[in-house]
Amino acid sequence: MPLALLALAIGAFGIGTTEFVIMGVLPQVAGDFGVTIPTAGWLVSGYALGVVFGAPLLTVLGTRVSRRKMLMFLMALFVIGNALSAFAPSFGVMLIGRIVASLAHGAFFGIGSVVAADLVAPEKKASAISLMFMGLTVANIVGVPGGTYIGQAAGWRVTFVIVAALGVIGFLGVAKLVPETGRPQAVTVGAEFAAFRNVQVWLAMAMTVLGYGGVFAAITYITPMMTEVTGYTEGAVTWLLVLFGVGMFLGNLIGGRFADRRLMPMLLTALAGLTVALLLFTATAHDKALAAITLSLIGALGFATVPPLQKWVLDQAPAAPTLASAANIGAFNLGNALAAWLGGVVIAGGLGYTSPSWVGAILSGTALLLALLAAHLHRRNRGHSHARTAEHVVAGSAVAGPVGRPSAPEGVLH
Repeated sequence: MPLALLALAIGAFGIGTTEFVIMGVLPQVAGDFGVTIPTAGWLVSGYALGVVFGAPLLTVLGTRVSRRKMLMFLMALFVIGNALSAFAPSFGVMLIGRIVASLAHGAFFGIGSVVAADLVAPEKKASAISLMFMGLTVANIVGVPGGTYIGQAAGWRVTFVIVAALGVIGFLGVAKLVPETGRPQAVTVGAEFAAFRNVQVWLAMAMTVLGYGGVFAAITYITPMMTEVTGYTEGAVTWLLVLFGVGMFLGNLIGGRFADRRLMPMLLTALAGLTVALLLFTATAHDKALAAITLSLIGALGFATVPPLQKWVLDQAPAAPTLASAANIGAFNLGNALAAWLGGVVIAGGLGYTSPSWVGAILSGTALLLALLAAHLHRRNRGHSHARTAEHVVAGSAVAGPVGRPSAPEGVLH
């Protein structure tokens, strides 16, 4: 694998850290600015919405420059946003800093997925994408717990200074290691938007919203669930999240490796397993050991869907994949926001702290049904394509004489 993937992974590490570390230092931020915890929560939701809207916007603007230069610009934007957060004199300024940093998120992963896939042979594209996303999973193992600890010990501003420094390292890595490929040939804004005429692109984004949304429904309320239902102390929750991050790390590697071989079977297996794990979580949450095991499984199965979903989008929009890829990253955050809201609704309705897992199971189960539909449409379209090819061969043989028999349609969906 090329060293350029390391630069992309470093950028992903910084982005993953800043996205989630705010949850660990939210009480300190609220206290310093004199706002309530719900008000401080806008730093989380504002970031998510910035990703949703920033991903397509900056990706479209980036079609006029090379992907390497666009990645460098995005990392610079990331540094500015986190530096603004670190030295913000008021809550409003910090919220602006969070939104500025979030604008880089979706476009970086979207463009980075295309760059990573282009750096390797066709049979290794999903693995390359998973290596870039490895930075995000490692952030949940190291960056988020470490940033939370530093924020609690030395102040939350120090955490954001360190995150900004990670962005500088990512910027230098991209500048040094990512090759200059020039502006993508024959790419226009109209061509990028043309990708959305393909129903498979919309199905992929819907699977992303619902599939990973299922994970977030349970994880958003993991602290009250583990303390009030399972019986863990608040201090133990940090290590439980590390365990969840380890599951994400392993699931990402497995998802990337097997998606290169059998993409749709890998996706169907991960979504089915995730649905079962979320259903089980409503019961295993009452036992400490089983809850910890199930939590790691949810992390692994949830993130095992990421490489195949990203590669599926790239496969369905081969002429202009960048916007579709970035929009799919935005779909992850849209799913996070939707799932967190639905989880809060059922808790507020008096259904208990395990009820978000039911919500998650319903969401991921719906994503599984959409994946089955996507697989069916893909098989049907390939069958029609093979049939048309066979007709052309037969028509040609009637004029030009005998030819070799056309190959039968493939029976295995990759």
